[in-house]
Amino acid sequence: MARLVLKDVVKSYGIYEAVRGVSLEIADKEFVVFVGPSGCGKSTTLRMIAGLEHISDGEIIIDDRVVNRLGPGKRDIAMVFQNYALYPHMTVRENIAFCLEQQSLPQSEIDKRIGMAVETLHIAELLDRRPGQLSGGQRQRVAMGRAIVRNPKVFLFDEPLSNLDAKLRVKMRTEIKRLHQLLPTTTVYVTHDQVEAMTMADRVVVMNQGIVEQVGEPQDLYLNPVSKFVAGFIGSPSMNFLPARLVAEGDDLFVLLESGARLLVPPARAATFRRHAGSEVTFGIRPESIAGRQDRPGWMPLDAPVDLVEPLGATTMVYFNVGRNGICASVEPETTLKSGTIVPLSVNMNQMHLFDRETERSLAL
Repeated sequence: MARLVLKDVVKSYGIYEAVRGVSLEIADKEFVVFVGPSGCGKSTTLRMIAGLEHISDGEIIIDDRVVNRLGPGKRDIAMVFQNYALYPHMTVRENIAFCLEQQSLPQSEIDKRIGMAVETLHIAELLDRRPGQLSGGQRQRVAMGRAIVRNPKVFLFDEPLSNLDAKLRVKMRTEIKRLHQLLPTTTVYVTHDQVEAMTMADRVVVMNQGIVEQVGEPQDLYLNPVSKFVAGFIGSPSMNFLPARLVAEGDDLFVLLESGARLLVPPARAATFRRHAGSEVTFGIRPESIAGRQDRPGWMPLDAPVDLVEPLGATTMVYFNVGRNGICASVEPETTLKSGTIVPLSVNMNQMHLFDRETERSLAL
């Protein structure tokens, strides 16, 4: 187990910088998830930690040792890949034992470690099968078992669930989280799925175009995004964004939407944004902060015609037109709303967000 530190890490391919000065400290036993869209640099960063990609600049430190020039086999890490990377001609037992045999460990120690992995992952009945005889979920458990037996200082997961169907992904992410509780090893996990990131991580690292946009606990990123990008990426369904102007009238502060709607900013929040009065802004509100007409402090009326209704079972997503823009609301599944009808809505202004129109940074900073 070890602390992992990245200091101004850069990865360049000619003139193109895939990773641009990433700095991060991951504590011993911490479970950190890198998340972001395709091409944001998260997998490249993971591969540099693993030693599979050369570092163009900066330092990677594992357990107080700079590992820039060390090969993957000397970094004391174990990696679980998206494609499982199992030897097809070997049995499950042989796949798990392979790295231990390469270390020339005694057979008694090999058997002990395999037994521990088998018990932890519940794969005893698979030991004599070959990868071709396993399901996707079973292959992933075997790949995890092969990593566990190495007793590494750091576990690395590179989008390990992306090849599984939706139901199995939910099950496997629960198993990986439970595994970390049983074996609290420093873990770095890469995914493009923000739901995986939110449900599994101690801290989430949101990347965009090779830089780290924000690092924090899942709930902090959800409640306090530092940019429009983070606000839109974290949370499902995504946050609604509407162009607006911030207008001060006496002691009151309003968000004036392009549709003409005026939304009063609650006094407790107005003090934060008053210095931006007169600015063109982007107004952000999450679907779960929109409901039918409410008579509660901080909720402001907003009437809008229904565009589309999507029943999802436990909830229903309703899409509305607000001027030339659309918004989405998460409502009770019993709703009987129909397309074209105008609905009296309310917006919880206590949970609104405002972003600079040009820089897209949060105005709450």
